[in-house]
Amino acid sequence: MKSTLKHLFENNIQWATGIKQEDPGFFSKLVAQQNPEYLWIGCSDSRVPANEIVNLLPGELFVHRNVANLVVHTDLNCLSVLQYAVENLKVKHVIVCGHYGCGGVKAALSNERHGLIDNWLRDIKEIYHQYAAELTQMSDEKERLNRLCELNVIEQVNNVCHTTVVQDAWQRGQQLHVHGWIYSIEDGLLRDLDATVINGETTPAIFRNATSR
Repeated sequence: MKSTLKHLFENNIQWATGIKQEDPGFFSKLVAQQNPEYLWIGCSDSRVPANEIVNLLPGELFVHRNVANLVVHTDLNCLSVLQYAVENLKVKHVIVCGHYGCGGVKAALSNERHGLIDNWLRDIKEIYHQYAAELTQMSDEKERLNRLCELNVIEQVNNVCHTTVVQDAWQRGQQLHVHGWIYSIEDGLLRDLDATVINGETTPAIFRNATSR
């Protein structure tokens, strides 16, 4: 049976044709290598297209996305992407980007059952518990949700920094910065959460890899 999504193939032809008109050698260069400087760890939300909101072309941004932009230390998918980006592609920046109004964070904030995903969102519940004193003071539900979205990004930055992949990179002197950003669907703008980490010196000692003797 032929695809019932013919319009998407038509869109693809229009896109590829437009790219070749602008730069006839674009796809030849793309085949030769991928050499991105950035790894983007973002949310799966369809309204947050990683390449588009930072205006980068294919090949310029290595991307991993999941529900609520989590970096879970038992998630071999995320860790494998991180390792390949850091050790093989030699990216210089890891960007954790969340977004305001995140449905995953909103689900974690509620006491309702959502099925299997509740296990995935447990880390966000723990973040809420950690910052409960601040969050419970907020009477506005949207404000509380958006603050938890910010706190989630900051905690995921910490999780990236605590991985053996990043710790090993810093130990061997590799230049690698880890950033925490958040995106607003309402205005299309990114905001820096001032959570950038540039080396392992600020990482708690318990997470640092022991140096070779």
